[in-house]
Amino acid sequence: MRSPLRVGVVGLGVISRFYLAALRTVPGMTLAAVCDRDSTALDARAPDVPGYVEHTRMLDRERLDAVVVTAPNDVHAPVCADALRRGTAVCVEKPLAMNPAQGRALADLARARGVPLFTAFHRRYNDAVTRLREQITGRPVAEVTVRYLERIEEHAGTDTWYLDPARCGGGCVADNGPNAFDLVEWLLGPVEVTAARIARDGTGVDRWADIALRARKSGPHRPLVPGGPVARVLLDWSHPGERKDVEVRIADGTVLRADMLDGHSGFKESLWHEYVGVLTEFGRRVRGGLVEDPAGTSALRLVGEAYRWESTAYEERTREATG
Repeated sequence: MRSPLRVGVVGLGVISRFYLAALRTVPGMTLAAVCDRDSTALDARAPDVPGYVEHTRMLDRERLDAVVVTAPNDVHAPVCADALRRGTAVCVEKPLAMNPAQGRALADLARARGVPLFTAFHRRYNDAVTRLREQITGRPVAEVTVRYLERIEEHAGTDTWYLDPARCGGGCVADNGPNAFDLVEWLLGPVEVTAARIARDGTGVDRWADIALRARKSGPHRPLVPGGPVARVLLDWSHPGERKDVEVRIADGTVLRADMLDGHSGFKESLWHEYVGVLTEFGRRVRGGLVEDPAGTSALRLVGEAYRWESTAYEERTREATG
């Protein structure tokens, strides 16, 4: 029997509880330590779990095999880099980093050190989504639509950094976009942004987006239809309630749908089983020494492309208005 992987958790905000619960159930893993800059957040930990306010101190003292990074987006890159340099495998909440350049630097560091770096796209492990993927395997897909609609204030709770673009990396495109983009690529293979409409509030936070994409080549599970399949990602941070689903139109006109919230009546109830899937896959990668995970950097690329489309459209409107 191999010893359980000793796992530390950095960041004890709203998402951490799903990781902590999963660590109690996923075989071959044990919670070895937790870390949060706010010392009061450590009060809820079990008495036998060491707590730290500095992640480097935790990494140096606890002989961790792996670390889960669920801190605010703006500290993902430095915390991940500190762990990778110490040879500690990393599972990081999406987005991998604040921008594509940071993401590529982390991927290069992981590759150079031979240490697994894994981005947690938890919607891949949603039971309805996995069934949908099985249903469409081998069938020519014409179009995919992903809806990710919620009211961010309900999701964020006390984690107010979500509404600070300097810490979040933007708004709904930067934070919800990676999950939605990853689902598109998980179903279609590599895609690129072809258009983006983005609406911001008075503070500059993007709270709504409609983003068009197209497949660049056939994916591992998808034959291409003539002209290539297209995709649409709809994001909303001001939606009354919550809607998160995926629709797939097959070339013959058949429409298949996965409601990520179906069967999970409570708020965020679907996340419990999804994060079990995340840590199960992460443990498999750590045990197998699987370093490469291009999904994290690809999602950041698509976030960057969406914002560039917004910028280009704004410049064009400005030129038209000024003659």
